[in-house]
Amino acid sequence: MTNPNEGAEKPIPEKTKSESAPPEKKSRLARLSLAALGVVFGDISTSPIYAIRECFHGEYGIAVSHTNVMGILSLMFWALVMIVGVKYLLFVFRANNHGEGGVMALTALIRGQNGPSENRRRSGVIALGLFAACLLYGDGMITPAISVLSAVEGIGIVTPVFGPYVIPITIAILLGLFLIQRHGTARLGGLFGPVIVVWLGFLAVTGAVQVAHTPQVLSAVLPWYAIHFLIVNKLHGFIVLGAVFLVVTGTEALYADMGHFGTRPIRLTWFAIVFPALVLNYFGQGALLMVNPEAASHPFYAMVPAWAMIPTVLLATLATIIASQAVITGAFSMTHQAIQLGYLPRLKIRHTAATQIGQIYVSPVNWMLMFCTVLLVAGFQSSSKLAAAYGVAVTATMLITTMLFFVVARKRWQWPLIFAAPLAGLFFIVDVPFFAANISKILHGAWFPLVIGGVFFTLMLTWAKGRRIIAAKLRKAMPPVHQFIVDLASHPPNKIEGNAVYLTGNQNVVPVALAKNVKHNNVIHSRTILLNFQVEDIPRVPNLEKIQTEKLGGGFHRIRARYGFMEDLTLESVLALTRGQGLDLDPETTSFFIGRENLVIAETSAMARWRAGLFIFMSRNAADATSFFNLPADQTIEVGVRLEI
Repeated sequence: MTNPNEGAEKPIPEKTKSESAPPEKKSRLARLSLAALGVVFGDISTSPIYAIRECFHGEYGIAVSHTNVMGILSLMFWALVMIVGVKYLLFVFRANNHGEGGVMALTALIRGQNGPSENRRRSGVIALGLFAACLLYGDGMITPAISVLSAVEGIGIVTPVFGPYVIPITIAILLGLFLIQRHGTARLGGLFGPVIVVWLGFLAVTGAVQVAHTPQVLSAVLPWYAIHFLIVNKLHGFIVLGAVFLVVTGTEALYADMGHFGTRPIRLTWFAIVFPALVLNYFGQGALLMVNPEAASHPFYAMVPAWAMIPTVLLATLATIIASQAVITGAFSMTHQAIQLGYLPRLKIRHTAATQIGQIYVSPVNWMLMFCTVLLVAGFQSSSKLAAAYGVAVTATMLITTMLFFVVARKRWQWPLIFAAPLAGLFFIVDVPFFAANISKILHGAWFPLVIGGVFFTLMLTWAKGRRIIAAKLRKAMPPVHQFIVDLASHPPNKIEGNAVYLTGNQNVVPVALAKNVKHNNVIHSRTILLNFQVEDIPRVPNLEKIQTEKLGGGFHRIRARYGFMEDLTLESVLALTRGQGLDLDPETTSFFIGRENLVIAETSAMARWRAGLFIFMSRNAADATSFFNLPADQTIEVGVRLEI
């Protein structure tokens, strides 16, 4: 078998599926770019609402002065250039897994198809990647809370009468946002791009007006102002980097959504539209503060004329809802990938749009995010306090992404150390100060996303280890398939007409359900199929390579179904593909057998007792195989086996 990760040994060409047929290339690129604006850039484009304010008015706010304003603007400009433009769009985008991005896909790329010893050597790097992915769950809770709350706070500026209603309105919006998730967002998704286009246009115009009045702020593009700011303000200036980092919130979404849109639409929209609009708005707020330092309490809304305040609040609220939607959808997608890669138990995945792969809904994740997000709003009470809790999880993820990128460059692309080390070093020079500055936020609430990340990390490692232990026990208890067929030939059981499909986690070992059926009932079907689903460390497997059928003799057949971690494992698709290989199975006349483990903690468990108990709890609450694989319930038989772990 060829290595499914072979195509990832080097950076993919710049041309992707989104840039295929020449006659349609421009129109398709335009459509993808518009969609990318709504999905990919929703989060980062709402940062101007609160980023500048937190630098001068937040928990670690610094005095409003000409030097400080110019320094902050310079830091923000170069953060956008170095982190978004250079690190992610120019380099990290090349570290993709067959076109798919995101820290989970990058981890799968490093995990690869290596042997056990190679995987052991890389286990620490893989664990780091998993932890970075887990931290994004915390980000998925804070981002909707801070984004929507910061927008709704604008109504308190319109008139103080609305002040007491800011928190209730924010909670109501968030509850509505999470409640509609189960219906899908495909229809709403069509509005995302145009709304963000209007939003970015608004940012550019309001910022440009202020810059025109104070054009000297444009000189903040010179890095000297950033360096001078840090030298003059010493520790306080360093700590303010935690607020400066808010300008790059949502950068991980650029990488994670790469597979949906391709690299070119994302790069094009960033450099042509998003980046200029953001810079103009940030510099506009800086220009305003030079003239009116008292506006530091909310410089974004201070740029807006009184007559436009209500429409601005409504537009900002809509933009933040879009930004929140992208983060929530990302949490669903990451959960789906983790399940397919074997790091989480089976959960019911519901597709909410037939034509959009990324439109899925995971009920437990949705309710968990809703509960924690509402709790954050009720507990912190203001976007400024939430901003003080934001940053540690995301900066840690970016730091780990740099490490993973270095491993890919060295091990997969075979870059010489003289090239890989300086580039990774440059990224570390940017990442480490931001991470260190955000560490100071831990006592101000940043512990929350770290705890959430730690919980998910523990769950993933526990589930993966528990499944390895179960698989090892079953391998020892069950005979090899070929030996089993030989034994049946010498002591044949009663044979009944019909087809039986046995799901098995190991294609070389007899499934528990089959062994128990023969032992206790002494019967076997005239045609017995052993079906093994195998999830590869690549996003998708081509249909021509998905199915491998093998005739074993004695009425036995083996089907190996290979799927990517972005795909769904469904019986219907398997049966359709097996027909093309001469194995025609009618689902209506076929019986399906699955094994169910009855787990108990052994006296000498291979895991700590609390982890063994946690694994058993997760196993009992996992979605049953019948619904997960869409098996016909009235034709499916479950056979249980007691196992100690």
